Amino acid sequence: RLVRGGDTSVERPNIVFIYVDDMGWTGTSVEMIAGDPNSRSDFYQTPKLETLASGGVVFSRAYSPGPMCTPSRAAVLTGRTPAELHITTPGRGRQDVSKKLLTPRPSTRLAEDIPTIGTMLKAEGYATALLGKWHIGRGDHAGQYGFDLHDGSTSNERSEDESDPKAIFSLTERGIHFMEDNVQSGTPFYLQLSHYAVHSPVASLAESSTRFGAADPGKIHRDADYAGMTWDLDAGLGQIIDALDKLGIEDETYVVFMSDNGAGGNRRRPNNAPLFAGKGTLYEGGIRVPLVIAGPGIRSGYTSTAVSGVDLFATFAGWAGIEIESSESNDLMPLLRHNPENEFEPERALLFHYPHYGRGQLQKPQTALISGQWKLLRDWETDSYQLFDLHADPGERNDLSTQKPEYFAAMRTAMSARLAETDAQLPEANPDYDGR
Repeated sequence: RLVRGGDTSVERPNIVFIYVDDMGWTGTSVEMIAGDPNSRSDFYQTPKLETLASGGVVFSRAYSPGPMCTPSRAAVLTGRTPAELHITTPGRGRQDVSKKLLTPRPSTRLAEDIPTIGTMLKAEGYATALLGKWHIGRGDHAGQYGFDLHDGSTSNERSEDESDPKAIFSLTERGIHFMEDNVQSGTPFYLQLSHYAVHSPVASLAESSTRFGAADPGKIHRDADYAGMTWDLDAGLGQIIDALDKLGIEDETYVVFMSDNGAGGNRRRPNNAPLFAGKGTLYEGGIRVPLVIAGPGIRSGYTSTAVSGVDLFATFAGWAGIEIESSESNDLMPLLRHNPENEFEPERALLFHYPHYGRGQLQKPQTALISGQWKLLRDWETDSYQLFDLHADPGERNDLSTQKPEYFAAMRTAMSARLAETDAQLPEANPDYDGR
């Protein structure tokens, strides 16, 4: 399928992608659903993101390609699902012979012959930078995948500088210098700031923690240090927005803000409420994330169309006027350019595949398929399925598989077909499992 470059009012616009680590759907003060206070944090404050959202599109149902960082990052970079890439978990995966299933060994690195955002845009004359977290492949780095400026083989780094404990401000400062250099040379640029925040360990400026330590805690969110870290991250975003204005390129630059997966969460720590569960699962709390996009030709508003981080590849290509071939990535410009209430549905359902065990009780082999309002979730350990109506039940409390047999049957067939098409790695029965 050919994805043609979308029409923009700017030839070869700049792109700034703020990629956050482990920020949940309700991890900001922006309502993810217009008029629904339960779709934002009851404690964290992100006023700069609110400003960005007021002039752009807020995606109420945006999904990370995977429930953990490495699969999502590789998928966003290539416009291919983790199932197809066989990059479905960080590292080699946790093989536990005491479990009911033997899980597949995933790919630990991204093939260098696969087109990426970096190689695609660099070939069109863009200057490219990916600063901050990389975490794809052992020893690999963004320079191997089309990025002129990068930080090497980074993962979950932390600065020892108390004045910048999560390196938010140093990353931002270097990103601004990159923008300044390319504005001066007249070169279009792609800047990806892959922040280490808000991943653990929690750290913030002392004054930021103090600010929230004096505030009334929320019912869901109440950690003052985490709130301070979120505040610092938002301040970094504000510096980027101010720099675009100062450089006079605000009207020719797209700004994208997204998280790589949901926040950690379980029944004892419902950080992602009203969504269920969290990072490392394919429940909504693990994969539904904030996504805000603003820039030239974009009308402000909300959209409830389900989209994935995989779609950024085709969207960035469209902004740069590049025609690509893609079976998974959809150009989001129709949602951004027109009134977002005029919904369109992607040509294909969204596929999510995590055939592994994690550390938590809910982190076990799963596959999910989202089509419109419907979500089918397969539990490989019990070989069982659940069907959810996400419009009526975003918390995934009511299994409708027996009440909606026509949707259930159709989505089971579609899930099996998609797994076969992508040559997805599947878990297998453990012959030594004793049932305990």
